[in-house]
Amino acid sequence: MEAIYKACNGCMLCCVDSVHLCSLQVRFCISFEVLNKHLEDIHMAVFMATINPAVSEREKRNFDLCRKIAAEGMVLLENNGILPMELKGKKIALFGNGARHTVPGGTGSGEVNARMITTVEQGLEHAGAVITTKAWLDKYEKTAVQDKTAFMEKTKAKYADSPEMAFWAMFAYRNPLTIAIEQEDLADTGDTAVYVLARNSGEGSDRRNMDGDYRLHRDEMDMLSFLRQNYQHLIVVLNIGGVIDTAFLRKQAGADAVLLMGQAGSAGGDALADILSGKVTPSGHLAATWAEDYEDYPSADSYGHRNGNIDDEYYTEGIYVGYRWFDSFGKTPAYPFGYGKSYTSFEVNTTRIGIAEDKVTVSVRVINTGKRYAGREVVQVYTSAPEGKLDKPYQELAAYIKTKNLLPGECEDLTITFPVSSMASYDEMQAAWILEKGDYLIRVGTHARATKVSGIVRLKEDIVCRKLTNVLALDCEMEQIRPDRKLFYTYPSEAEETAQAPVVVFHGNIAEDMSTENSWEKADGEEKKRTAVKTILTMDDVISGTCTAEELAEQLTVEEMTALCLGTARGGQEESSTIGAASASCPGAAGETTSVMCKDRNIRNMILADGPAGLRLSPSYTVDSKGHIVKQEPALGGDVITMLGGKKEVEIPEDAATHYQYCTAIPIATLLAQTWDLDAVRLAGDIVGSEMEEFGITLWLAPGMNIQRNPLCGRNFEYYSEDPLVSGLCAAADTSGVQSHPGVGTTIKHFACNNQEDNRAYNISHVTERALREIYLRGFEIAVKEAQPLSIMSSYNMINGTHAANSWELLTKTARQEWGFAGIFMTDWGTTASPKPDLEGRMPKYGCASAAACIRAGNDLIMPGSQEDVDEIIASVGASEGGVKCPITLEELRACAGRILKILAKSNAYDRNR
Repeated sequence: MEAIYKACNGCMLCCVDSVHLCSLQVRFCISFEVLNKHLEDIHMAVFMATINPAVSEREKRNFDLCRKIAAEGMVLLENNGILPMELKGKKIALFGNGARHTVPGGTGSGEVNARMITTVEQGLEHAGAVITTKAWLDKYEKTAVQDKTAFMEKTKAKYADSPEMAFWAMFAYRNPLTIAIEQEDLADTGDTAVYVLARNSGEGSDRRNMDGDYRLHRDEMDMLSFLRQNYQHLIVVLNIGGVIDTAFLRKQAGADAVLLMGQAGSAGGDALADILSGKVTPSGHLAATWAEDYEDYPSADSYGHRNGNIDDEYYTEGIYVGYRWFDSFGKTPAYPFGYGKSYTSFEVNTTRIGIAEDKVTVSVRVINTGKRYAGREVVQVYTSAPEGKLDKPYQELAAYIKTKNLLPGECEDLTITFPVSSMASYDEMQAAWILEKGDYLIRVGTHARATKVSGIVRLKEDIVCRKLTNVLALDCEMEQIRPDRKLFYTYPSEAEETAQAPVVVFHGNIAEDMSTENSWEKADGEEKKRTAVKTILTMDDVISGTCTAEELAEQLTVEEMTALCLGTARGGQEESSTIGAASASCPGAAGETTSVMCKDRNIRNMILADGPAGLRLSPSYTVDSKGHIVKQEPALGGDVITMLGGKKEVEIPEDAATHYQYCTAIPIATLLAQTWDLDAVRLAGDIVGSEMEEFGITLWLAPGMNIQRNPLCGRNFEYYSEDPLVSGLCAAADTSGVQSHPGVGTTIKHFACNNQEDNRAYNISHVTERALREIYLRGFEIAVKEAQPLSIMSSYNMINGTHAANSWELLTKTARQEWGFAGIFMTDWGTTASPKPDLEGRMPKYGCASAAACIRAGNDLIMPGSQEDVDEIIASVGASEGGVKCPITLEELRACAGRILKILAKSNAYDRNR
């Protein structure tokens, strides 16, 4: 593949998306000539975007919904009573790098081209507040513009010989943390200061435990101290996507209130004002543990770049991630998992513990004991397993529920259920999920450090819940961290609660039938014989039920099936390998599947769109009367392209029409998880699904659901939680919301262990099978079983020496056969691309995944695809061992093609007006 400038003689105007190759993400360009040829090849697509430039009713509706969702996920960390406060007419001295430059979501694929984004400044003003520090905000604005221009010019000069490296290096820019306050800035500014502290991160690079990133910078601390001295009240708003060190805020700054706003998408500023004013009582709870000190995390010193080794990552903490670690190893967090304050108070009483049909049932009564404010509370149920041959954490989240909005004095009775089998642990020796005999404590409360032992489930004998096969064996010697029960968290009344807790004895048999059917499995190593069909089959026959997708795949040639299993990055007609990830049918979308068989087989193209916080599309594009695109705004990095000198004006024909496809930036995944409200998460998915319908998108490359193993992961904002149950349930709810719209679906990602961004494409995660099963795969399993997403994206990294994209054991054996996944797998972008030097000139230690091995593993769709991938797959079909890197059978290729055809048949590709 050729890099930027070579694709179309240096023109960057038509850049529409990116291919991510190792930690250096190389930009590619698709020329209008190639793009328009592709449109002709698929019978001239009818563009689905509106030509009306006005804000649409859909934009307004989704904006209002985002405002509601965002407020539900904001977490009140500290409050001495200053909040809520009346905002109408209130003088607010507003400071901080997030005040006017409020971060709606992270960088990279997390960006969304929304028309309406409200900043904190705008949100406060919408609520009637008077911002008294406009002069300071204007000075900060001027400084930020100058600083960014200088950074980009310096970066452009540094990478003068490599524009693609310059492009991605420029995305490392962050706004100045703060600027000095002059005395005139304080004149008649009121008695209340609001400081908005912002942080940003994105794919391709991890965060650092340094001042101005994980830690507060000295300039920020000095400014906060100054504000504390000069204002009667100080409120700190955290406009961040990941955990930061809050010690200064809690101990030295003396803030009256600290509110985790998060990165709240389109309506963030308005949602924040709703919380500050008391229009909405905060009910968000943390989905990750916030440590007292970074060094308290188990992987603090060994994570990614921290030990100088970004090639091999050793998961020595095993299952002890997040609160499992803090609770089991004597670590006291700054803010526990599940923590969140309110403007009112609640009482949570467990009224009954029982077992019905192999499920534990917990009945609770929640009372709003406050006098003034209505609000919602989150009830969390944890279980503590007995000591046995397997070590166990102090407690694990088993279920949760959120109340309705309760008025002062109002109560609600709730019943929470979870399977007895969910308390099981994975025993590698037996290759099985097992429940060891003994007492399982049921703990009920409002966060991980505020629970009471409310009941006991007693097992009188060991139970094997599911007998499996170990498939992801550890590839090295690795000493595992083991807990000492003497270090377990405890509290004064715990022993008494345990002694008095009611006991229910479980006598059931919960062994599960693990038999699966797969029509594409080979019998005894032989390819299945299929009945020849004489007529020429098309997708019309599959859709009508005249034939199956398998029977249509049977008629395709090796070349046709290979084309079907690769994205269209090789150009509109897949004729060259110079094009990167780009959709011609929906400008700015990440890519699409082939259309070369559209005319003779009616095998249409599926469109794939990036953006875990909404759809990332080109905000506008212009089409002439012949249906040719003559101008297109970039979907990513428009200001960077301008700085590089690639965005040029073009002559627009008089008969041309401009199309608009502004999308909604939903709150980041972490904020969605902080709602602890699956209906709210489902609603966020519904927002995205409605826009997929409008613009003809088939697959959304989201949600991201990797475990927040370490707070320095640059992409944690895209992920829900440190806990697999929260991650799995949120991904299932998100998927249900999206897939409530016919013909569209999610792509849950990145499967699996994509827990670092530095050298993300070429590192090895060394992790035990137990940790994989209980922590890193568990969320994916829940999402598959609960919601059946149409697609799963494999991760770049290797797991125990095998590329995730090439692992038959992970994709086929585990996801398809064990869990019953019925959709398609696709690779992450550029998974099969050879390593290149990163921005620092470093070459990775390990190589890339194999295209043919993807097919053998059941990784159906290779994105974005290259001619090298095509050649490798075709040469590998029927090849003998030693002749190629990875011999594959014709049946394995047919299996991948058939699964794509199945998803295509139920997709919106046949609902579009073509």
